Amino acid sequence: YQGCTMCSSGQAYPLASLYVGDLHPDVTEAMLYQKFSPAGPIMSIRVCRDIITRRSLGYAYINFQQPADAECALDTMNYDVIKGRPIRIMWSQRDPGLRKSGVGNIFIKNMDESIDNKALYDTFSAFGNILSCKVVCDEKGSKGYGFVHFETHEAANRAIDTMNGMLLNDRKVFVGHFKSRKEREVEFGTKAMKFTNVYIKNFGEDYTDEKLKELFTAFGRTLSVRVMKDERGHSRGFGFVNYANHEDAQKAVDEMNGKEINGKVIYAGRAQKRQERQGELKRKFDQIKQDRIQRYQGVNLYVKNLDDSIDDERLRKEFAPYGTITSAKVMTDGSQSKGFGFVCFSSPEEATKAVTEMNGRIVATKPLYVALAQRREERKAILTNKYMQRLATLRTMTSPIIDSYQQAGYYMTVPQVWTFEQCKIHHVEITNVFFFFFFNLWS
Repeated sequence: YQGCTMCSSGQAYPLASLYVGDLHPDVTEAMLYQKFSPAGPIMSIRVCRDIITRRSLGYAYINFQQPADAECALDTMNYDVIKGRPIRIMWSQRDPGLRKSGVGNIFIKNMDESIDNKALYDTFSAFGNILSCKVVCDEKGSKGYGFVHFETHEAANRAIDTMNGMLLNDRKVFVGHFKSRKEREVEFGTKAMKFTNVYIKNFGEDYTDEKLKELFTAFGRTLSVRVMKDERGHSRGFGFVNYANHEDAQKAVDEMNGKEINGKVIYAGRAQKRQERQGELKRKFDQIKQDRIQRYQGVNLYVKNLDDSIDDERLRKEFAPYGTITSAKVMTDGSQSKGFGFVCFSSPEEATKAVTEMNGRIVATKPLYVALAQRREERKAILTNKYMQRLATLRTMTSPIIDSYQQAGYYMTVPQVWTFEQCKIHHVEITNVFFFFFFNLWS
């Protein structure tokens, strides 16, 4: 959705279109019409929904006939509460190129948890026209940071110059220009290359601050040395050494990492914040997962309609003539077969041959269905595509019922009368589409 809805006459109303976010999942077009219609005549309302589940995505677009009415709604209704949640309103289109470029976008952190979207908006609106404003939250509430996107770079600079380091609800906030993830990663990578804080572990429980300092001052001047202790004051076997310059820290890591002291191999490396460590572990996990997916691409077969008597050994035996099998597994619920399983070959060629030969073959009492295994995401994407193609075919039919699937949203229209035969035909067509999609998705 591009933030500009076409009305029935074909005209566009980009300056009268509003984005409404942070909606409760149960908010409907009718509720929004009731809320916003006092501001002026509305051309259309659309709550955006998931294409599969039809659940609300938590935002909507409202198109007024007149820009002045849209502006009135923005000024008077922003952060009003609908179904227990304050809604967030902004122009859905005011130079989308500007929004994507990040010009005028600022980042605020270390905010008090009591500051919500409205309080943030009220605080920063004094510096210029705001395109969007959001405090980032999780299920527990504010995460202590947010974003304000101004229409101009000058307004953003005024806000930074005035607000950075100021107290908001007795908390000193940081306000600076927003940086994209790519920019932050480059900046972080540069900082990481210049580390001075070293993390040391596995040196045992008998080390004190003084003993650790004695061991690591050989590499340069240290600013601080600390062995972490438990509640009883005993060493927890790890600590930190902070050097005056990066070169000394790097030298300590190079010399001490993997060195054996008192029968223990110690670890020395760049100290990382918990969030950074978690991010690094997540990246490694994702890479391992991706490698595993690539490894099994084109060699893993999905076999269903298995007879209850077939176990892992029998499954392997049936497919063994077509190549080297690395694994064969019948999926079970306890000791009971679930009627499907997987066979993994050592090469795509062997797997393809097995599909050709075994698909449709009767084993025990049932004909097998054999195909290359697909991840759930791939299967869902394929079925969604088939569903949309069928739906597109239905849309070409001249019929009022198809209007309910169009992108235009909520309209006030005059009901049209159908014959009994028309109702029967269209009911069967659409029911078949949904049955086809959901049956294949879960089978």
